[in-house]
Amino acid sequence: MKISNRIKKNFRRKLAAVIAAGMMTFSIGVGSVDAAEVLNVTLDETIQRALENNRTIKESVADREMASWGLSEARRQTNPKVTWDFNGMKAGGSYYRAQGINRSFSNTGSVSMPIYQGGRLKEGRISARYALNAADLALENTMQTVRLQSTVYYFNVLQYRNLIDVYEEEVVTLQEHLRNVGAQFRVGTVAKVDVLESQVELANAMQNLVNIQNQYDVAVAELNNYIGLPADTIIRPQDTLNYKPYNSSLSDCTKYALENRADAAMADYAVKRAESARRSAKAGHRPTVNAAISKEIDTKNLFTEKTSDRWTAGISASWNIFDGGITKAQVNQADAALVRAQEEAAQTREQIQLEVQSAFLQLHAAEKNIATTHASVALGEENYKIAQVRYAAGVGTNLDVMDASRKLTEARSNYFTALYNYNTAKASLDRYMGVPVEIDVVRYVESEEEGKTATEARENAALNAGAAVVPETEEVAPVVLIDFETDSLTPSEAAEHEKAFE
Repeated sequence: MKISNRIKKNFRRKLAAVIAAGMMTFSIGVGSVDAAEVLNVTLDETIQRALENNRTIKESVADREMASWGLSEARRQTNPKVTWDFNGMKAGGSYYRAQGINRSFSNTGSVSMPIYQGGRLKEGRISARYALNAADLALENTMQTVRLQSTVYYFNVLQYRNLIDVYEEEVVTLQEHLRNVGAQFRVGTVAKVDVLESQVELANAMQNLVNIQNQYDVAVAELNNYIGLPADTIIRPQDTLNYKPYNSSLSDCTKYALENRADAAMADYAVKRAESARRSAKAGHRPTVNAAISKEIDTKNLFTEKTSDRWTAGISASWNIFDGGITKAQVNQADAALVRAQEEAAQTREQIQLEVQSAFLQLHAAEKNIATTHASVALGEENYKIAQVRYAAGVGTNLDVMDASRKLTEARSNYFTALYNYNTAKASLDRYMGVPVEIDVVRYVESEEEGKTATEARENAALNAGAAVVPETEEVAPVVLIDFETDSLTPSEAAEHEKAFE
């Protein structure tokens, strides 16, 4: 479906002639392509740039680090705590003067450590560990989303590039037709209205071309923004939209998704955290035991240096025999939170099935449309040739030719749209199935259930050496700004600029 070199050269030559004659109001531009950076990128390179630069991923990395420190905090709750208190006062009055005291200072040092808190500290560690596991999977989930979105943005650029070719070909075709109509008008075989109608049709086609070129420029800017490049960077995609049959069944796709989706495992961890919170709430019915050592030194008078010191060491226990029903209310609240988490987990799996089915059906609908629209392009080309021959022979009308031209352009647009829909549906299906980016979710969950730490589980589930490394936050990258001082070409203008020198 590519435009022939002859047609492209014809278009550029005639387009230049039209511009020189003042018949068009838009400018292709003659600036230097070097004013903005030009990058040749493939889909894989685009995805890699997005994974490295996208700020949403960096936010998820920060969330994961927060969860890691949350687990560290929970583990340190059982450590001894050392405190030092200082108190200084000035004394006055007859009583203190009789005692020879005018200032008093005290220093108290203590060491305390929880021995038993009814299970709260243990459950706190368990909950924090599940939170870290969920954060690991949330990062993987975010990466899958970024991979999908960067793929869609890349396909948008390819789609509008294809449509530019389609509308360029329509402009060339209508220019050829206008030239023929003009020649016939000069010899008196057609009426003036045919010339006017052809000019209007050509102007409309040129306007459509400008609109598509603008949409192409916007698509490039969106892609640049998403993968962390300046918005005025000129992207040259090195891939094409094509058709590769997809043979997996809906049941296979759904089964894979339910086993591998990161958000399904995250929902399960949310249930486990709710169960841990419920057990922690029940700890209110149990006693608490703490150990403490304290030493106090008093200095009654700095001048007389009268001092005394005391120390204590022992264990304290506390048990709320009746707390007015507070613990019961907390347990009931935790029960409700557990039910909510279970409902959300069930809803997540239902949503997964819906998303997979929707993407699967869109994929197969687009697949059918590819065959249909491909056939309609051939029919449209034949129909246009017949309309031209009939008009030249005087048995057809000018409206028949222009109508055939519009239908041919529509058929070509529909073909590329079907290819675009098929490829984006395939990318969406991969996302909704949970095709991994860095870690295998099933292996990660199995490793965690075996008692491995989050770091060990990540190493076991990593798909490559880089994924095994625990991600860390980095310094925030500066905002990517456009250099408004340079008069750069737009991506579509740059493409036309390059074509002119081919």
